[in-house]
Amino acid sequence: MPYFNFSDEDLYRANNSDLVTFLESRGERVKRVGATFQYIYTDAAGTHDSVTISGGKWYDHKNQRGGYAVKFLQEFLGFSFQDSVLELLGGNCSSQIAKEPTKLVVKPFELPEANSDMRRVFAYLTKQRFINPQIISHFAHEHQIYEDKKFHNVVFVGTDENGVPKQASVRSTISFGKPFRITVAGSDTNYGFSHFGNDGKLFVFEAPIDMLSFITLNPKDWKNHSYIAMNGVYESALLKALESHSGLKNIYLCTDNDEGGIEAAERLRDILRAKNYENAFRILPQYKDWNEDLKAHNGAEFLPSVPHERKEKYLDLAANLRETRINPNRISADLISIYNSADYLRLAEFSVAASVHFLKISGENFTLEMMKNRLANEYKCYLDKGGISVKSDKLRSAVNVVAERLHSFSQTADELKITARKLFDIADCALRLTTEETLVQRAEQKESPEEVPSDEPFQVLI
Repeated sequence: MPYFNFSDEDLYRANNSDLVTFLESRGERVKRVGATFQYIYTDAAGTHDSVTISGGKWYDHKNQRGGYAVKFLQEFLGFSFQDSVLELLGGNCSSQIAKEPTKLVVKPFELPEANSDMRRVFAYLTKQRFINPQIISHFAHEHQIYEDKKFHNVVFVGTDENGVPKQASVRSTISFGKPFRITVAGSDTNYGFSHFGNDGKLFVFEAPIDMLSFITLNPKDWKNHSYIAMNGVYESALLKALESHSGLKNIYLCTDNDEGGIEAAERLRDILRAKNYENAFRILPQYKDWNEDLKAHNGAEFLPSVPHERKEKYLDLAANLRETRINPNRISADLISIYNSADYLRLAEFSVAASVHFLKISGENFTLEMMKNRLANEYKCYLDKGGISVKSDKLRSAVNVVAERLHSFSQTADELKITARKLFDIADCALRLTTEETLVQRAEQKESPEEVPSDEPFQVLI
């Protein structure tokens, strides 16, 4: 792809594009709040609504940063600078002079200089995080935990198979203000803070403190097990560990008990199964993460778990689908009629019943309960993205596909099974759309609570 040298006019037009119109065209969630709009998005940490938009300007109140449209696409949608400008201009830029892109200078990996002792880090990890001192000492002796000299932060080091440092993350130890976490520049994210034993069990965490907390809570024979802290919820360090340690057979996904952690566990399990690791299991902390469990164990304040509302709602709807009778001679007409009524829960029930009907004709017997279980088992919350408009489009497309297939008067057994599967897909899309509408309604109710009648007598001021 050519590298465009955009003119000042191009950049001005791109930066002043109407962000709300652009986002709505992509099915993203925006909501009017007074004279501005709220951008509602989901990432690994959960759902956020702290970004306000006005024209081409935006501001993230939570992280106290902002800018114009081009930077927004880079920050929140993952576009490159080039693609951001081209997208906002609809591909129409006045200057298309190709030039070689500037080569990135990769900073070599270098660990922060170590302090002469680690008193502050030791106090932070034991007194604030309640981690067992002996466990801290073990990793300190392995040169995987230390205190940096300049800021007295805690440094967690990830090493390769030969014990050579390849990655490091830094966390502040302050007990006031907003803590920070960074990955040291030049880190190889194929490695992470880890320990490898010899019993074939690997426990996987989002962060080093989660890993240390879990070991503190489960100290029995811990050195025989293997543990790794990923760089957030990305799988590269996990896959490298499995590649380098062929004896690891049982994998325990110990990510956080919140929306991001729940999605990460599902995604990682699918990645592992695709690579023939069938023994992948989920271990949930009782509260938000393993350190919150450790805090609770020690009688300190802790953060509760954060349910995955979208997943829970979808599974609840699927579990409560009702038996529906269909007229085999009117399936096509009734399907379109129910779809046009916008009663999507009824559409899901009808589509499941029709799917069961076609499977029976093809020679396979499926019950309603079996179909409900299939919906639950095939649902992947990490893939359930997009707002109401995106899910409406997917449902419309699914209905059109089935309507076209139903016009065929004769179908083989295999073709009947395909039709049954397409009807099942309608049910899935209808449940996803119903779930999304429910969540949007909940969010609106939270933002605009009903007024509570006052017990104070009404007074007229003259």
